[in-house]
Amino acid sequence: MIVVIGSINMDLVLRVPRMPLPGETLTGGAFRTIPGGKGANQAVACARMSGKVAAGGQQVAMVACVGDDEFGATLRAALVADGIIDRHLTTMPGVASGIASILVDDNGQNSIVLAGGANDCLSPAHIDAAKELIEQSDIVVLQLEVPMETVVHAIRLARSLGKTVVLNPAPAARVPADVLALVDYLIPNEIEAAMLAGAGVDANDVKALAAALQKQGSDNIIITLGAKGVHAALYGGDFDFPAQAVQAVDTTAAGDTFIGGFVAGLASGLDEAEAIAQGQRAAAWSVTKPGAQTSIPHLHELF
Repeated sequence: MIVVIGSINMDLVLRVPRMPLPGETLTGGAFRTIPGGKGANQAVACARMSGKVAAGGQQVAMVACVGDDEFGATLRAALVADGIIDRHLTTMPGVASGIASILVDDNGQNSIVLAGGANDCLSPAHIDAAKELIEQSDIVVLQLEVPMETVVHAIRLARSLGKTVVLNPAPAARVPADVLALVDYLIPNEIEAAMLAGAGVDANDVKALAAALQKQGSDNIIITLGAKGVHAALYGGDFDFPAQAVQAVDTTAAGDTFIGGFVAGLASGLDEAEAIAQGQRAAAWSVTKPGAQTSIPHLHELF
């Protein structure tokens, strides 16, 4: 089983010809509401990329909070529709669900503003309540769109139970070094890697960034580079994986899709290189479609 602990948002997506300048009013195009949030996106990607849900095999569970509003009900239903276990998806009374306001330009690039809402309510107590679920898991996946103390508590609990821990340090934030040492796979993008590596490391030297992060304690660093591919500094050595060339329509959730494909690959028995390749194929497919969860492929679509 894969347990994903993290955020769940409703994405409010507006297409624009370009990003507006400060103080500018810009006429946009199509508007959609699409289930999203880094945690939920990664859970959906894990479920769709496992290829085993319909057969009763590898399962995915989500530990998160939603508000007691219409968005919350819709977000829960979307997870359940993908076969994701929701018994530790808590509805918080009197709290709005998290939202992400997303502008997507004609080049497929996006700009995102978050309102945490119920995500800010996910607490260490929710993690403790899900201990039995975590005990049943093989891999625990986390991000940083929920309170840091909750992430830290969850990592320590998962590691104490002998689980493989995957951390996507996004949005970029400082993570205590002793906590990074408990992470089996740290998966940042270039910006997040530079922030975690700290001053004195060339932000344009991806190998130096990975080496600096390994010195902080995590054996396996996988840095996603968008169209430039992936750099992986693994226990067995350093590797570069070029990206598949595609015409991007919308890059929202590409990183989340990569993580879901990678984690599902590990859970199904692929080696690290094979799992990375699966994540890359999934991410490449996703950027050719609009939206977050609407763009995440199923495993059979990649072959």
